[in-house]
Amino acid sequence: MATITAETVKILREQSGAGVMECKRALEETGGDIEKAATLLRERGQAAAAKRAGREANEGQVGSYIHTGGKIGVLIEVNCETDFVARTDEFQRLVRDLAIQVAGLRPLYTTMDSIPAADLDARRAALMADEATLKKPEALRAQIVEGQLKKWFAEVVSRRAAVPRSGPHRRRVDH
Repeated sequence: MATITAETVKILREQSGAGVMECKRALEETGGDIEKAATLLRERGQAAAAKRAGREANEGQVGSYIHTGGKIGVLIEVNCETDFVARTDEFQRLVRDLAIQVAGLRPLYTTMDSIPAADLDARRAALMADEATLKKPEALRAQIVEGQLKKWFAEVVSRRAAVPRSGPHRRRVDH
């Protein structure tokens, strides 16, 4: 078996982000091979994540933000697994920061599914009747309108990557 040095453990720790003892055990199990140890840690990390995937995030906090002047307001729910986490200053700052971010985005809709059919139809009709669209070949107009609708969605729907959602009128972030 190869000798596991502190330097080898340090290199693996920097690559993987795993704890010192986890890195040392992985190196011992792989005979000091950093690449194999990194793969082993990744597999263990995926297994650990899979175990947590089914756990409920029943604790958390509801936060609010009212912008100066009172014209914009946000109510946001951020969930976590334990009340211990929910009570930390860091988590409470996260809730406040997310509420401010949502207020700054000023989305008209929380998801594309929450856009009323009448609004979507009206937007589609307006784009079809647009002078620039009418100048295009008829066979391409539907594709052009769909492309323009995607751009419009980016403007009026809150960004999915920033704030995952559950339900058409709620934002939910599991921490």
